Amino acid sequence: MKERSVTYSTVSDDETVNLGRKLGASLREGDVIALVGELGSGKTWFTKGIGLGLDISSDTIITSPSFSLVNEYEGRYTFFHMDGYRLESLSDFLSAGLHEYLHQDGVVALEWADRWPEILPEWSVKVEIAIVGERSRKITLSGHHPRALEILEDVKKQTV
Repeated sequence: MKERSVTYSTVSDDETVNLGRKLGASLREGDVIALVGELGSGKTWFTKGIGLGLDISSDTIITSPSFSLVNEYEGRYTFFHMDGYRLESLSDFLSAGLHEYLHQDGVVALEWADRWPEILPEWSVKVEIAIVGERSRKITLSGHHPRALEILEDVKKQTV
């Protein structure tokens, strides 16, 4: 199937979180979100929104798991937030056992997913965040698998 994408613009951290919340509300067990963007682009802010969309308490502080590699949160589904920034190679990723999370019950958001695209399930939704200005972001959601396209359509309906 042909890859499709939809691009959104946000002008504040709150808008980035809100778009993530809409994506999170569209997710179900087994879904994988592949986050891509340079340092400081807003991947963790977006992930906070995904958590809210998965009904994780707004009192829960979602932080980047740069040093722990995986943070786990309980909401509508178990939410695994992973960060591969500190890993140098695919073998490091595999040795850490992170690939196993991609095929478990729950929802996965993987930051720095562009470093090892070959391990991502075909149903992944790629979220690419580009810095446009100090708080402005261009956020592109893309995928080609029927499940990914269903998610893109659902987010699109929520943003109209």
